[in-house]
Amino acid sequence: MKWNIDDVPVFLAVVEKNGISAAARALDMPKSTVSAALTRLEQALGLRLIDRNSRNLRVTGEGETFHRQAVLIMEQVRETDAAMAGLTSVPSGRLVVALPPAFCQERVAPHLAEFRRENSQVELELIVTSRGVDMVREQIDVAIVVGPQNDSDLISKFLVSGPLLWVTTPAYLAAQGVDADLRDPLPHVHICEKRYGQRRMPVQRDGVMGEIDLSHGITHVNDPLVVRSAVLNGAGISPLPEIYCQGPLQDGSLIEVCRNVAFDPAAAKLSVVYPSRRLMSPKVRVFLDFLDRISRI
Repeated sequence: MKWNIDDVPVFLAVVEKNGISAAARALDMPKSTVSAALTRLEQALGLRLIDRNSRNLRVTGEGETFHRQAVLIMEQVRETDAAMAGLTSVPSGRLVVALPPAFCQERVAPHLAEFRRENSQVELELIVTSRGVDMVREQIDVAIVVGPQNDSDLISKFLVSGPLLWVTTPAYLAAQGVDADLRDPLPHVHICEKRYGQRRMPVQRDGVMGEIDLSHGITHVNDPLVVRSAVLNGAGISPLPEIYCQGPLQDGSLIEVCRNVAFDPAAAKLSVVYPSRRLMSPKVRVFLDFLDRISRI
C-alpha cells in the first residue's frame, strides 16, 4: 500500500465538509496541511480524487469510490482500536438509512422500539423518501429500494418479494355488476402507484406475454399506501404489492381480481443495498439482521 492511512481522515473531512477550509477548521489543522495531505493521497493512489479551484470543489468518480471504502476503513480502524484496548466491541455510532415510506410505515416503524432496546448505542437516522438516493453524496449507509439495481459498486441483497396483485373491494365489484374473474381490469383502474404507471407495462395474459397501458387517464401516486386507502374507499381496481395488502385480503376488505393478467414477479421486489461486504461495520450488520427478521414477520 503506497498511501498513508493518516491521510484518509483528512480526505473524508474535505468531502464531508465540502471544502478544504471547512475541513481544516473541523480538524483544527492549517489549511496548507489539509491540502498537502489530499495531494499526497492522490499522488500515492495515482488518481484525481477531488477537482478543486479557488471557489468550487467536486468529488470525482474515483473519489466517490474511494470515499465509500474510506468510510468503512475508518470505522474498522475505530472498532479495532476499541478491541485492542480491551473494550467490548458493540454496534455504535450514527447509522443513516434511506427507505420507502410504505415499507417504513408498515414494517420498520412498528419494530423501532425493539431495535433501540437491542442496540442502544446506535444513533439511527431514517430518511423516508420515495425518490432515488445518492448514497455517497448523501452519506447514507443502507438503503431499501424497489426493483433491480444497476450500480455495480453497491451490494444488493434480496429482502422481501411478493407478487403485484390486482385488488379491489367486494362493494366495488357489486356496484359494477362484475365478479373477481373479470378479464380486463383497465376500465376500472383509476389510480395506481407511479412506478407502475407505464405506457407499456409488461404483463402475462393467460400465460402469453403482453403489455398494458397504465399511463393515461389514471391518477399516479408515489406511495402504495395511498393507493390502498383509495381502493378501500371505492377507487376501483389497482395493482398493489402483496406485502401492502395482506391484512385487507385476510379480513376480506380487499379481494384479488383479474388473475389472468399477471405481472412480472420481480415488479414488487424489495432489496437492501449498501457499499461493501468487506469491512462491514457492526452497526450496519445489526441493522441488516434486523431487516431480515422483520421482513419475515
